[in-house]
Amino acid sequence: MRISTRSRYGMRMMVNLASNFENGFSFLKDVARDEGISEKYLSLIVIPLKSAGLLKTTRGVHGGYILSRHPSKITAREIVEVLEGDLSLVECSRDEKYCVKVRSCASHDIWSNLSEKIAEFLDTLTLEDFVKIQNEKKSELLDYSI
Repeated sequence: MRISTRSRYGMRMMVNLASNFENGFSFLKDVARDEGISEKYLSLIVIPLKSAGLLKTTRGVHGGYILSRHPSKITAREIVEVLEGDLSLVECSRDEKYCVKVRSCASHDIWSNLSEKIAEFLDTLTLEDFVKIQNEKKSELLDYSI
């Protein structure tokens, strides 16, 4: 399983918006610049996130993008599922009709359990957690030696 560039960039954008949540709306061009991601590419990523109710937008001078809920209320799973789709590693773990051997296949159980564990883990992480981790990493990069 690989997480696509769309999800990785989407997560970076959402973490950026979470970092600036208290400041209100952010322009997409500013997020793109801060994250080193094409504004055009981000404009495609925001569409499903807005449709899923994770982002709010407004036009005008004071417009832009903002999270629809507090960063502590948006999980990594929500974002990844919007951008990747179902988190099942194999088709048969999502739809048992996909394979006639589902009831006798050991692999089905393993892949289904792993899919569940991934989803559960992503449910434990909120955008607020990502912001905390990012801030810790930034502070570790500061070198105060003379």
